[in-house]
Amino acid sequence: MTDVSEDWRSLLARWSQEWADAQDRDAKAPPRDEEPLRTGWLGFPTASEERIGALEERLGHRLPPSYRTFLAVSDGWRHAGGFVWLLAGTGQVRPHEDAAGLSEYFPGELDEDSAPQDVLLAGMWGRALQLDVESDAVHVLLDPGDVDEAGEWAVYTWAPWYGDMPRRYGSFRAFMEAMYREFHRLQAGSRSKRAGREFANATTRALDASVEAARLDALGGRYERAATALAEAVAFGRPRAAGLHDQIRRLLGETYMVSFRGLADDPLYAPEIMPVLVAEHARMRRGEDLAAHSLPGASGAVREAADQVLEQLRDGSFRYTAEGAFDRAVEEAREQARWGDADTAWHTLRAALPEWCPRSPDHLAPVGLCADPLLGPVITPERGRELLATPRAGRPGEVPPPTADLDPPGLAWLADIALGNILSSYRFLLVEGVEPAGLPSLIGVDESTVLNDPATLWDARSRFHRSDDVPPWADVALTAVGRAGPGWSFAFEAAPGGNAVGPRFLSPGLAASRGTRAVTVWSEPFRGHRPGLPQVFHLSVAENGEERYGFTVRGTTTDSRGPVPDALRPDRFFPPDTPAEDRRGERLALDALASELGVALPRFALTHSRLHTFRTRPWNRAPGPGEAYMTVGFVSRRP
Repeated sequence: MTDVSEDWRSLLARWSQEWADAQDRDAKAPPRDEEPLRTGWLGFPTASEERIGALEERLGHRLPPSYRTFLAVSDGWRHAGGFVWLLAGTGQVRPHEDAAGLSEYFPGELDEDSAPQDVLLAGMWGRALQLDVESDAVHVLLDPGDVDEAGEWAVYTWAPWYGDMPRRYGSFRAFMEAMYREFHRLQAGSRSKRAGREFANATTRALDASVEAARLDALGGRYERAATALAEAVAFGRPRAAGLHDQIRRLLGETYMVSFRGLADDPLYAPEIMPVLVAEHARMRRGEDLAAHSLPGASGAVREAADQVLEQLRDGSFRYTAEGAFDRAVEEAREQARWGDADTAWHTLRAALPEWCPRSPDHLAPVGLCADPLLGPVITPERGRELLATPRAGRPGEVPPPTADLDPPGLAWLADIALGNILSSYRFLLVEGVEPAGLPSLIGVDESTVLNDPATLWDARSRFHRSDDVPPWADVALTAVGRAGPGWSFAFEAAPGGNAVGPRFLSPGLAASRGTRAVTVWSEPFRGHRPGLPQVFHLSVAENGEERYGFTVRGTTTDSRGPVPDALRPDRFFPPDTPAEDRRGERLALDALASELGVALPRFALTHSRLHTFRTRPWNRAPGPGEAYMTVGFVSRRP
């Protein structure tokens, strides 16, 4: 008990002295502050064991350990944080009784699926003890129904101006420590600025030293230790801490409340930091004012630069740049990611990380990569963790083991896509000896076809509108393009809308194969779930403009053409008694094709990243004499 009491005395004495030192002695103090300013003590005389026991008898509870010990050191407290001016002692603790009916709103209506914490919160309002005596409408409630293994009761705070759920602290000690941090945070911010002097003491100096040590730790790859120290400094409102901590958080995939405070509007750091905020703004708040929401307080020059970056992000022209050798790696990696090879792009960046140099002292890592349309998706949270664990800027440290690649080998992964996913049905071409940039000239919808700017599959499809110059019968595809392995390119369409390998099917692979070889694959594995529409799998190989061999499986019927190699014979994959919902045949056929040709499709790029797209020539021929066709269109109309 003595050690615990001394721990309380140490905290409360330090808090009191720091509070007194922060006050303006020349200004007239409010009456409640006259005594603590004179004595240098925010507390009150100790509560005797008899007083504490009498309170427990009145309440019908033995008090939790940390609050009981606190009362034995100080029977109440002034200025608990910035918004509770007087905290109850033994004579002021009282049942809360929820006179305002807050249990009706927090957590709201309960049912059998309600979380245990919501059930606790619902009952808290009626059984809690109220500790706030004077405050800015802040309730401080000690809950005897929310008890941990050590016998500590949770503390909840709530105010109408929170605009949120009540805040929970695991014990009275945890609440008081949080209020001490709040006091520091407020003094380090606007209150010191208004007073016109720096808020400095032994605590702030120790925290500032820990921030500098954390900066060096982060550059040396010890990011977890750095993050812990910086989070503590952020809670105390120390300058520099939030800007440093947010760089770590963003590379770990966090975006909520990431603002890079103090860096985004600094000309030294803005070229690196500001685009990250702009990119997140573009992703989440397309219609809101950029400067007001993401760059409050920024200079006119920074706001103008941010507007330019926003336009570049929207038109696809933004490029992240760095310095020296790392910038050369960035350019190489961007070209690799551009054609779908996210794993190789990451390997390129990873190899160059030791050569990365910060723009200025508070720059911890190439966080600006997150804003690059092609490289941003490559920096997954796992890779961000590896990046942060890699020593940089000449700092010593251990190089971490590499994270696993994201793309599985081959093609068989396509057969593992579940119903409802955009990739659950697909068609693609593989073209040998042709770079991806050359595919539009071979199989574009017309001679003017060029590659569109890189986009996700979803975005590309939302922008795709059928041109008036395309005949209504034409099954034109919007395909994503990239590299499919050494010497091969691909053109891939997810969820094709045409009649799968119908009577007028004509693969663009025939045109693509002139002077080379091209493979066509079309899979509609879930058509079998609809009456009268069997599942379809098609594979064909063309050379010099002619089909050499191929097969089409419809339900339990297989149509083979030409001398299919033994490794690709359909009877090896699709036996006659295969159930319609079984995709093992599709998986085996894709695996055999990948092994035969040494090809692969990039799952990560197709599902999470951006690729160039273009419109292909039709996947069907024009109707012949006497052949009829039907088109169906939908027009949205307001009622």
